[in-house]
Amino acid sequence: MDDAIPLEQALHAARALVLADLAARDVADAGVVSLVEEAVAHRRWWVEQWPEGVEYIAGLVAQDVQDALLERYGRWPLCPVCDAGDPHALDVEPELGPDPHWVCSKAGVVVARVGGLS
Repeated sequence: MDDAIPLEQALHAARALVLADLAARDVADAGVVSLVEEAVAHRRWWVEQWPEGVEYIAGLVAQDVQDALLERYGRWPLCPVCDAGDPHALDVEPELGPDPHWVCSKAGVVVARVGGLS
C-alpha cells in the first residue's frame, strides 16, 4: 500500500474542513486561502517526519491558520456563544488529537467540529 495516499487524503480533508469554516465566517478571500495552503504545505513536511500524526492534521492546520490570521488580520473564529465582554476566538481541542472541535474555553462549550462552523 502506498503511504502517500492516506497522507494526501488527510491533507486534502484538512484543507477542505478549514476552508469550509473560513467560508462559513465569510473570510475565505485569496490571501486567507494562501495561508491555508502554507499551513498544509508545512504540515505535509511535519507528517512526513512523524507519520503517526496523520490523524491530527485537521486540527493542526486549523490552529496554524488561526495563528496566521491572528498575526495578519485578527482573531478568528470569533466566539458565537459569549455575548458579553471582549470578543474572543474559539480554540481547537484537542490541541494534538483526532476529531478536533472549535471550543469556547471561557464558557466550556463545544461550538462545532472543525469544518462544521455555521
